[in-house]
Amino acid sequence: MSIALLYERSENDEAGIKQTAQQLGLDLKFIPFRKIALTISKEGFNVKTKGKDYLETFSQTAVVLNRAQSKNRRLQASYFMEMLDKKTINTSQVEFTCYSKLRTLLKLWKAGLPVPKTVFVPCDASDFMKDHKEIHNEPDIADLFQAEIPLTDGIVIKADAGTHGKMIMLSKNREELLSNIKETKPGIINPVGVVAQELINKWFYDLRIIVYKEKGKQPICHNTALARAGFKDFRTNTFLGNLVFEAKLPQCVIELASKCGDTLGEGNDAWIFALDAMINVADNKQVDETYLKTQLDLAAQEYLPVQKVKADEMRLANFSAWNSRLGQSFSTYASSDSYQKVKSVIDENIENNKNALVFHEANSCPEFWENTRLVTGLNVAIPLLKTAQSLID
Repeated sequence: MSIALLYERSENDEAGIKQTAQQLGLDLKFIPFRKIALTISKEGFNVKTKGKDYLETFSQTAVVLNRAQSKNRRLQASYFMEMLDKKTINTSQVEFTCYSKLRTLLKLWKAGLPVPKTVFVPCDASDFMKDHKEIHNEPDIADLFQAEIPLTDGIVIKADAGTHGKMIMLSKNREELLSNIKETKPGIINPVGVVAQELINKWFYDLRIIVYKEKGKQPICHNTALARAGFKDFRTNTFLGNLVFEAKLPQCVIELASKCGDTLGEGNDAWIFALDAMINVADNKQVDETYLKTQLDLAAQEYLPVQKVKADEMRLANFSAWNSRLGQSFSTYASSDSYQKVKSVIDENIENNKNALVFHEANSCPEFWENTRLVTGLNVAIPLLKTAQSLID
């Protein structure tokens, strides 16, 4: 029995998983889930695209790596595969939790793990009556938020199922708060209600931490995190132009992250997560921000060759050669004086504030090939494949 890679489009992560499977000598099947027709009837089920029948692939598959990028398709894919008696990384139960920021936070909070103060109002910003008259709920929702989170400290409004920093808005005054609440219209990334959070003073960086578990083994937290850093936006997401740095994790953070994984993966033999965490640095900073901004500007210049390689369409024709160039360009960036200086500031700050860390999100299908792998030294494809292997009887 084999492992199958389920995906929507073959991007760098999928190419990396394929390459890694080859290097490990694994027989990896492929399921292009976005263009496949799944049929159920009294005769059984059929699985095919316009040009190929995948029934044999399904019959040979024991475990599915669910790499559908759309959260909705990923949730559907896990559930469907499980109904066909396939095991999935991650399970539909896990996908259901990680789909929602609120569900993730509730599960972590219930286990006593540190999370930001969060307020959920299950009321949409506006309602429409039968006569099409619009009822505005923004002031009432804002009052409920302000009763729990001081506006002077900043209130963050979040789309419950958003990603890449979409619909994450900072409110510093009443006008901004009302305006941001109004933006949270019901949709795919914000199915119901409004989520607000206290603003964590994370200074200029946040962390992405990889945790995973194979069947029959203890959870593992990789001891190096991806730090996303910069002053371009209070959202330090790399899609918003921020840089990436290596960050050493103290043992207490490793233990907390392992417990987070165990909590989110509860009841499952194997799982893998990318946990997003922030440290409430407050005023406990070690260097002057003018110096830090200078080093970040210098690092941004050093990073330009990496961005150039990332944008090179050569990866579509010759992934192996492109990947080699990417590794070389990143190595040059990581060796630069400015990178090392910023990394040193991050490492020292994490150590000094390690007890002020909070977890705010968990990604069940993390992107990893371009940033996490290069920064942390962990090729996430390896634990992905190993967790799947561990489920094959």
